[in-house]
Amino acid sequence: MSPSRMWKSKIFTSSDRLKLTVIFIILIVAAVASRLFFIQIISHQAYLDLAKKQQGFSRILEPKRGDIYYKNKNGELAKAATTKVGSLLYLNTKLLKESENTFNKLNAVTSIDRDLFNKIVKKINDPYEILKHRISREEADKIAVLNLPGVGLDEERWRDYPAGALGSHILGFISALSADESATGKYGAEKYYDGILKGAPGKISGDSDPKGILIALSEASQVNPTEGQDLVLTIEPIVQRAAEEELKKLKEKWRATAGGILIIDPKTGAIKALAGSPDFDPNKYQTENNLGVFLNPYVEKIFEMGSVFKPLTMSAALDQGVLTPDTAYVDMGQIKIGDRIIKNFDGKAHGTRTMTQVLEESLNTGAVFAMQSVGEEKLKEYFHKFGLADKTGVDLPGELRGDLSNLESGREVEFATASFGQGVAVTPLGFAMALSALANGGHLMKPFIKDGTAPQIVRDVIKPQTSETITKMLVDVVDMSLAGGKLKMPRMSIAAKTGTAQVANIGGKGYSDQFLHSFFGYFPAYDPKFLILIFLEKPQGVKYASQSITDTFKALVEFLINYYTIPPDR
Repeated sequence: MSPSRMWKSKIFTSSDRLKLTVIFIILIVAAVASRLFFIQIISHQAYLDLAKKQQGFSRILEPKRGDIYYKNKNGELAKAATTKVGSLLYLNTKLLKESENTFNKLNAVTSIDRDLFNKIVKKINDPYEILKHRISREEADKIAVLNLPGVGLDEERWRDYPAGALGSHILGFISALSADESATGKYGAEKYYDGILKGAPGKISGDSDPKGILIALSEASQVNPTEGQDLVLTIEPIVQRAAEEELKKLKEKWRATAGGILIIDPKTGAIKALAGSPDFDPNKYQTENNLGVFLNPYVEKIFEMGSVFKPLTMSAALDQGVLTPDTAYVDMGQIKIGDRIIKNFDGKAHGTRTMTQVLEESLNTGAVFAMQSVGEEKLKEYFHKFGLADKTGVDLPGELRGDLSNLESGREVEFATASFGQGVAVTPLGFAMALSALANGGHLMKPFIKDGTAPQIVRDVIKPQTSETITKMLVDVVDMSLAGGKLKMPRMSIAAKTGTAQVANIGGKGYSDQFLHSFFGYFPAYDPKFLILIFLEKPQGVKYASQSITDTFKALVEFLINYYTIPPDR
């Protein structure tokens, strides 16, 4: 074969080239059709959802949270918690230009987090990234005038507490669980009444252009938020401030680790003031390192209260008719229960003493005598009727129960120590409600902080005559012995008792060398308007509550008499 014929055999004819072209086109068309079938049929819903996400615009409309008010003696309201209106600052990186210049101009108006700004700028084609919360209206106006591309402002509301730390344990605070969740109440009234305060959110939705700007509203595009309800508290702001100021002075004077003052209407259960120290500023709760400061010491802690328990033990014996104020016994200074020796606080024998003198001189052996007279099971029954092992049902979160479990042992020594407030633990609020039953005719009341709440009797604990008798005995304590008669007022009857209790060792048996001082009293004694309960944890340089707290109690009594113009009853 000649070379020319061999070359010609290897060259495609025009017909062959046409066939190859047709086959190639068919393959391309088949591939495109297959891809279109996959996109339009098999993955139709997935791509539809993606398109909606890219073109859709949706935002939650936060409701206005209800305000919280204090109420003074004249019925005038003072804001305790409110909602401020301003703006949040956001960036649309699709429109953002000259990021460094944008940062500098924004930072000149309001402080901008450089790290956050740089992080947001790296998110290309992101239409909405929050740069800063709580921009004031003045700052927002200045930013709007700059007209910076990619910079936007949205209305924002946040919680503000005008009085700072005043009543912080009553109020609590609100915080967002995460950047995507609405603010919720934490502690205090903010948490307990969160459901009525927060309202219900709304929503706006529609279509946006490629730059993320809303261009059309969808069907049912806007649901307006339902604003939260306002809340009025029973807290009297002037009384609350007086209590907090007195507590601060008391705690500093005796270098105590903590303390509290409660002022309550014993006839209704309305709380007028509740001060705890240490406290916090709910505007700056994020700065607190010790979460324990958020706990309300009157409902979220329990204590062994000491000799302030003795009137409860005595009232049980009086109510059963086994003792009278004049019933006498011989105090030997100590008493043996099983293998335990129980002594008076001063370790001395006082000879023949009446039950009134037991309270006046705070004799432990006298409290044990009263316990033995009424009987162990009957005393336990009264302690339960006083609500000492139950929650009070107060409208505050996190309430604990008291602990009377030692009385389940059946050992007499546990009842003996319980008779003067050791070995049993209670919340201060629960204890205050038990004491209120001594003052108000024998009724255990349910405490509350929401103004307008109808007073509720939980149960009757002691007879009205018993209430009057124990009140008379406690008036004698003030008139005859307490702090050497320092508290006695010639024109006002006051019923009161002090307590000094050893602080139990944490996580172990026995007691430390630290003490809890406590003091309660109510006045006018036979028609009480207020009951005050004060406690002080681990005071230094003072031995007894009568020495540490009497002046504070008296100052509060005098303040309340003058502020409410309470007439004399003597």
